[in-house]
Amino acid sequence: MGCDGGTIPRRDELVRTKKKGEQKDKDSVRKFKWRHCSISQSRLEKPIVACELGNIYSKSSVLEVLLDKDSKPASAEHIKGLKDVKVLNLTKNSAGSMQPSKGDMYLDTEAAEFVCPVVGLEMNGKYKFVFLWSCGCVFSERAVRMVKSETCHKCNTPFSEEDIIVLNPEDNDLDQMRTKMEARRAQLKVLKKEKRKVADETVAVNNGLEAKKKKTDMEKQAKVSAGPSINMPNNGKLLDPAFAKAAATYSVAKDSQKTEVYKSLFTSHKSAKTRETAHWVTYNPLFN
Repeated sequence: MGCDGGTIPRRDELVRTKKKGEQKDKDSVRKFKWRHCSISQSRLEKPIVACELGNIYSKSSVLEVLLDKDSKPASAEHIKGLKDVKVLNLTKNSAGSMQPSKGDMYLDTEAAEFVCPVVGLEMNGKYKFVFLWSCGCVFSERAVRMVKSETCHKCNTPFSEEDIIVLNPEDNDLDQMRTKMEARRAQLKVLKKEKRKVADETVAVNNGLEAKKKKTDMEKQAKVSAGPSINMPNNGKLLDPAFAKAAATYSVAKDSQKTEVYKSLFTSHKSAKTRETAHWVTYNPLFN
């Protein structure tokens, strides 16, 4: 019946021990992280993008959280717009893309979908992969470190050390990517401020030149309209400055070059004082 002297109990049957928590399968976690979107946790769909921290997303998921900011997760708080993500230029793995047509072909389910185009390592999380912020091309870190170059191995776009971003970083790599992101954004703010300052100065200079040109054109137009004359205070007529002083005291009655017949046409002539009828040419208000 048991416990009659023929059964030897074990320790775990007599003493209550703390049960160990369920441990995650590291391989499953690694595969999930490299094959699924960091926002929606669904299977990655092209176009595939990555942020400055190295997280991988489906572009459609990024657009959704940008349109509905209330649903933005904490992992995507640093994404303010599409300028904060880069479309990845990935290299397809021929082994991982094989699909059985009739069920009689071997399908390697463990093969990664993408590989490094330089050394052929699979992008499955076992090896560290990076992408270049300048162009979006993806390589294994081993390829970037071993094959030294100042241009991209795939598209020949120039890049610097600051453009190298680790995909799905952890621990120290994550802190380093965050530091790079903050430095890059600070530099962009400075450049943007300088461009705005230059633009404002250019606009001010252009406005000054335009105002000066407008003033010059108005002066030229005034000179063309006025001709070689200036205003006289006596009768409002326009005369040349050289004759302004003489014109101010000029009188037809005192002009020795004019005939008496011509002078008699004006009321300033001495004959106007003794004339009883209006002149036959001019209108004389003395004879109304």
